[in-house]
Amino acid sequence: MKYSIITASLLAATAFARPHGSAVSERAARRAVQGRKTHPLIPATGTTDAPANAANTTSYSTNWSGAVLTAPPAGTTFDSVSAQFTVPSVAPPSSASGAGSWSAAAWVGIDGDTYGKAILQAGIDFTATRASGGGVSQSYHAWYEWYPAVSHDFSGITMKAGDTISVSCTSSSPSQGVCKIENTSNGQTVSKTMSAPSATATLGGKNAEWIVEDFEQGSSLVPLAHFGDVTFSNAQASAGGQTVGLNGAQMIDIRQSGKVETSVQILSGSSLKVSSLD
Repeated sequence: MKYSIITASLLAATAFARPHGSAVSERAARRAVQGRKTHPLIPATGTTDAPANAANTTSYSTNWSGAVLTAPPAGTTFDSVSAQFTVPSVAPPSSASGAGSWSAAAWVGIDGDTYGKAILQAGIDFTATRASGGGVSQSYHAWYEWYPAVSHDFSGITMKAGDTISVSCTSSSPSQGVCKIENTSNGQTVSKTMSAPSATATLGGKNAEWIVEDFEQGSSLVPLAHFGDVTFSNAQASAGGQTVGLNGAQMIDIRQSGKVETSVQILSGSSLKVSSLD
């Protein structure tokens, strides 16, 4: 599913959209047509040039990097997940040349790893666009999604590199949930109550995750941006009234075409860092 068919000009138009005025309507229309969405974890296959600090508990995926709790406490299901992170300064990867756009997304969610029927999630996209003259611009957009439906942009919230974002998703039942994003740097807060898009897309509550993703646009993964470090702090999930952290979480790195693109470190029971390697 490596990106190959979306034109650079189309992605550039998306990257320059701004979260206000008519640009929101235009971006929403593009999402509806192109189908920007998260995909459940896609396991990576083949050989790898794994980084020296890759732990034995690290697995590899084509699209996800971060940490996943793959099972809730006995007799419970996950019903909430949350974290904070700083909006990264995003750039084209060092291996890229010429004009184009490169993106990634940071989010928290329920399900999508061992349970792939649905994901309740919210986060931000970040895109670096290099013009033909060489100048690079950055754009950021907050969104929510109940996979397998496509994602939708939030209106009423803006962000820039260096801002602190707090994000949470909570399910009240397998078919109902709410996601909230707050930019604690400028005081803006948005939320969205959602329903399962179909009777076959209800939550199982089997996974809780904190992810940086190479997301889909149309039917392909977008070119992956260089995002430096994304550190999730205050990372926690709840299940049946119990609050749990990252202890026992599965670490995941992105590997594409045999090359490892990220490095994940769990820093504490409530903090993890996802680093871009290119």
